[in-house]
Amino acid sequence: MTATHQTHGKNYNLRDEIKAYWSIRAEKFDLSPGHEIFSEEERQAWRNLIEKHLGPGNGRPALDLASGTAVISHLMDDAGFRVTGLDWSETMLALARAKAKTRGRDITFRMADAENTMEPDGSYDVIVTRHLVWTLVDPAACFAEWMRVLKPGGRLLIVDGDFVNVGFGERLVKKLAALAERIGLIKPEISHAPVELAGKHEEILSQVHFSGGARAEDVAQLLRQAGFEAVQIDHDLRKIHRAQARHLSFFKATARGLQHRYAICATKPL
Repeated sequence: MTATHQTHGKNYNLRDEIKAYWSIRAEKFDLSPGHEIFSEEERQAWRNLIEKHLGPGNGRPALDLASGTAVISHLMDDAGFRVTGLDWSETMLALARAKAKTRGRDITFRMADAENTMEPDGSYDVIVTRHLVWTLVDPAACFAEWMRVLKPGGRLLIVDGDFVNVGFGERLVKKLAALAERIGLIKPEISHAPVELAGKHEEILSQVHFSGGARAEDVAQLLRQAGFEAVQIDHDLRKIHRAQARHLSFFKATARGLQHRYAICATKPL
């Protein structure tokens, strides 16, 4: 059940909190490597991942869920898909529309919840999400909704990670980075997330379905339970991470490479 409490005299639930959080983050969202793309090398690595799992666009309709500032929407457009981006933050959508206008892209953007897209049955050949699943309140409901709007034989591509559980290697790297900062060997990392939101992020994370971490096999199992077939987990995102590393500090790039990140491709039965 969704957590709900009274705020300013009205019901204010966890989804509202998540929406408000990302609306605040929107302004500086594209400044962070891993959000926006800063090199042709990374752009090509993403294209290769998309083509590997989804094939060529050829004008096929694709739905980018939690499209944010439209980074993935543009990659899908580059690959030849006919893209619709959905997000529930008007701030994100405004930035996405401005970016598409500047780049002369014909991408449709609409406000909608990933659990209730309001899209017609069987209307998309492809659905893609990046860094959405770990934030879901009710993934089973979302996966059922995504199954509904996919055409028979349509494919879902999830790119996500476990950003909760920190392995020994990552913990060690973070401790070394903190020590290096403390003794002045390196400058402190620049964070594009407002400091005052740190507590809110932890509060939200504690309430979502994957509060203990979105492990790939757990996500894959939920997809199978929702009726998806040919569920494949792909951990080989090294080319993407290597390209991102060029715009990160040594320690942050090393830590990112040690995280449990993955792509999952699944198919709706014919």
